[in-house]
Amino acid sequence: MLRKRSQFRDYKAEARLFRNRALVSFLGIIVLIIVLIGNLYNIQVNQFQDYKTRSNDNRIKIVPISPNRGLIYDRNGHLLAENRPVYSLEVTPEKIKDMDKTIARLKRILPITDDDIKRFTKERRHTRRFNAVPLLNQLTEKQVAVFSVHQYEFPGVQVTAALKRYYPYGAVLTHVLGYVSRINDRDIARLAREGKRANYKATHDIGKLGVERYYEDILHGTAGYQEVEVNSRGRVIRTLKYVPPTPGKDIVLNIDINLQLYVSKLLDGRRGSAIVLDAKDNGVLAMVSSPSYDPNKFVHGISSKDYNNLLHNKDRPLVNRSTLGIYPPGSTVKPFMAVSALTEGVITPSTTRNDPGWWRIPNSNTRPFRDWLRWGHGKVNVTKALEESVDTFFYQVAFDMGIDRISTWMKKFGFGDYSGIDIYEESKANMPTREWKRARFHKPWYQGDTIPVGIGQGYWTATPLQLAKATSVLVHHGQVIAPHLLRSTINNGNAFTTRKDAEIVTYPPIKNVPEKYWDIAINGMYLVNNGRRGTARRAFHGAPYTSAGKSGTAQVFGLAEGQSYNADEIAEHLRDHALYTSFAPVKNPKAIVTVVLENAGGGSSHGAPVARKIFDRLLIKNNKGDK
Repeated sequence: MLRKRSQFRDYKAEARLFRNRALVSFLGIIVLIIVLIGNLYNIQVNQFQDYKTRSNDNRIKIVPISPNRGLIYDRNGHLLAENRPVYSLEVTPEKIKDMDKTIARLKRILPITDDDIKRFTKERRHTRRFNAVPLLNQLTEKQVAVFSVHQYEFPGVQVTAALKRYYPYGAVLTHVLGYVSRINDRDIARLAREGKRANYKATHDIGKLGVERYYEDILHGTAGYQEVEVNSRGRVIRTLKYVPPTPGKDIVLNIDINLQLYVSKLLDGRRGSAIVLDAKDNGVLAMVSSPSYDPNKFVHGISSKDYNNLLHNKDRPLVNRSTLGIYPPGSTVKPFMAVSALTEGVITPSTTRNDPGWWRIPNSNTRPFRDWLRWGHGKVNVTKALEESVDTFFYQVAFDMGIDRISTWMKKFGFGDYSGIDIYEESKANMPTREWKRARFHKPWYQGDTIPVGIGQGYWTATPLQLAKATSVLVHHGQVIAPHLLRSTINNGNAFTTRKDAEIVTYPPIKNVPEKYWDIAINGMYLVNNGRRGTARRAFHGAPYTSAGKSGTAQVFGLAEGQSYNADEIAEHLRDHALYTSFAPVKNPKAIVTVVLENAGGGSSHGAPVARKIFDRLLIKNNKGDK
């Protein structure tokens, strides 16, 4: 009996344990349900917007749309850079049953090369099957017509058109306009640093040089976009929203294309540069660097062979000689030296010196510095020194001024610094100082280093544009104005206008120079072209307008004392450079012309005649420069 009661108690304990366990399980289930409900509430209510956004991101895609690039005009409305349709043959892989057979049939009617097929195959691997892949680019109109006749035979193959940059004047304007070309990794990195990457998501080309690069922000415009709904495979189902792109602004340059063509013809492929500035505001009317190259090849991607030919060409057509060409300025700097020496009191208008054909540093046994005229010029004042380009007079000026004052003054004229022109490809060249020589050669500045600087030789170098700018400072009696290409901008869709609204950059003027000193330098330059013994008088004989100029001869290599050479017999690349800078008319200047011809010889005999022809075309009515 006791044993049965004991067993009964065991059964009751087990039942209680079972009930307790069931209760715990039930409570656990209730807690899990509450947690599940809480999570569902959190997902469905609290995080609804977040998950909705994620869902939309998977369902809705933003497709950027590139804007049309702005056009470029010359001052008279001639189109210098335009956008032309370029045709491509594209294939949609998912619509093609047998790709190899289709390409083989296409080759019968179109010039598809093995390289085209190789590029197509590579790009096809990285593209969704329902997206079109280009097989052949830059189809001619005849090729488009041929394919159109046979298009019904090729489902999944179509011709598409896109706008590409085209430069109708080719090599004549390359060093002014530059060009656009495909965006590369360096461009992408730069755009990212500048916070502009989003605006270029759909853009394939970007300005690489010249005006195209400098005014990229104006010319490019603002990208548009469309919101599209896509399925799980990325195929577009429908367009939800469309925001059109804003085309870039058109720009108008100060360039006169007819003058640019004429100047380019005058240089005729010779190595050198010619710059024409509007004397009123330093607008660039023409800027020719010769030889040049066709920028259109770079737009579509120049071949390695063609690029290497340009890169290794001994005449260096890739270099913009107007802004990157570095030459000793030679005697063209003598008017600027005269103004600074007069203002510093180193000379006076009546200072007279004897020129025997050589000059030596006082109280020294150093070798003499020779004048270009072996027997000398006799009694010389500053006016005659400019007219006849007397070296010995300016040797003494340089000795008396010293390099510190010379470099300070010449920097006021713009030497040794950027001119301010609105392209990036420019060199500062070199206006030597004591500090520069110490840093460059680890040697002190010697007195003998200063003397050749007085006639634009020695360590002094300049670009043609710096020389043109310095001439404008003289014309404007100390006003310093940056040469500039941009004349105005035009909103897309507006008609061409001749108005001028571009901001002109100016620098601190050269002050405290008496007007008579500017006039002395200008009069000396007038006599260069018109004086009885002016160095450029032959070039300007009979001109129906007044002009002023200064020639220069930049020595390429030095000669020992007493040594001479025959310029016609010496190797062409060792001959002197010819420089000439000028303006006309004298009393109310309309144009400034600067010419540099490499290895051409004397500036008065080679540079001045080119300048004369340019002035004739600009200043003589009905003269179109054809004679």
